[in-house]
Amino acid sequence: MNDISIKAQRDHEVWISSKCGCLESFKKQTSQTTKPEDWPFAQEVLHNVLIYDGTKVREQAQKPKDKRELMAEWTTVLSKGPGVLVIKGAMADLKAVDHATTVFEGIITTEKETNLAGGDHFAKAGSNDRIWNALEKHCIADPVSFADYYGNITLAMVSEAWLGAGYQMTAQVNRVNPGGSAQAAHRDYHLGFMTNEQMTNYPSHIHKLSPLLTLQGAVAHCDMPVKSGPTKFLPYSQLFLEGYLAFRRQEIQDYFEEHYVQLPLEKGDAVFFNPALIHAAGENGTSDIYRLANLLQVSSAFGRAMEIVDRTRMLSVLLPVLQSAKQSGALSNEMMKSAIAASAEGYSFPTNLDLDPPIEGLAPKTQAQKIQEIIFNE
Repeated sequence: MNDISIKAQRDHEVWISSKCGCLESFKKQTSQTTKPEDWPFAQEVLHNVLIYDGTKVREQAQKPKDKRELMAEWTTVLSKGPGVLVIKGAMADLKAVDHATTVFEGIITTEKETNLAGGDHFAKAGSNDRIWNALEKHCIADPVSFADYYGNITLAMVSEAWLGAGYQMTAQVNRVNPGGSAQAAHRDYHLGFMTNEQMTNYPSHIHKLSPLLTLQGAVAHCDMPVKSGPTKFLPYSQLFLEGYLAFRRQEIQDYFEEHYVQLPLEKGDAVFFNPALIHAAGENGTSDIYRLANLLQVSSAFGRAMEIVDRTRMLSVLLPVLQSAKQSGALSNEMMKSAIAASAEGYSFPTNLDLDPPIEGLAPKTQAQKIQEIIFNE
């Protein structure tokens, strides 16, 4: 092993060691102040979060130069700035929002009646009402409403600002009912949905890359005063590189609870944030507000393989071969695991979360894990 390889190995060992996630470094990065003069397109700064006027955004969208500059500003906000922005009145047509709400409520009712409701991320299963794959279900249930809702220049601009052209939209509706509990502070997809043990299989440059692959957003479908529990954010926390490995630590959780910011939202407002920003949905302390948001998760076009591979078809012929090799000793366990890695899907997503919900953890079991269980009884 050459000197460069030795250094890389040592760096990785330090990366996954308990030294990651220095609280003092975290405090320093999250103690920055958002200065209005640095963000010329923003309407105001509120609790370190940049607020934009949806009406002005739509006006700027009609001027190519202003549109490019605004999108560039949003990119900087999400990457080097506070990591979160709010667009007031992002949905200009509130009738479209109300119509979509009616569609969502109908889906929630139907799924409860058919026992389709499944697990949830970072919250107790069944404590809230969740619609997985709300994007497709909305479109199929009412394509006219879907077109009115997603024919939105603002949503498209923010998505393209962070991810570029060809992005892939997904959506999951979440309704937090009166008395609904808060989430634990966390980071989001991809690495944020893994256990710490799983994360250590990814080197530090992948921890840098992960936030660039998705954009998190939410559209408010009702007025959300602070008491109703709109999302809590810790501005600038996306800058902390070790944050994926560190966010579950008690000292980080405690610091978050002491320093988070929480902004009220009105129906039609939208919030967008870097998926590495540490955040958590708040507790709904009201008795009469059913806090409903359409959670948008937008993915980069680049997060795909070059070819379409029917891995289920491959495994239907490979599994008997591996089972035979296990019995005969023709292949070592490591060799069989390597063959599984080359053939089975090794990642939990994308999946049908209605049929394959994350009940036992943050993500469903992968195809590779299921095959290994069959062969090795693991």
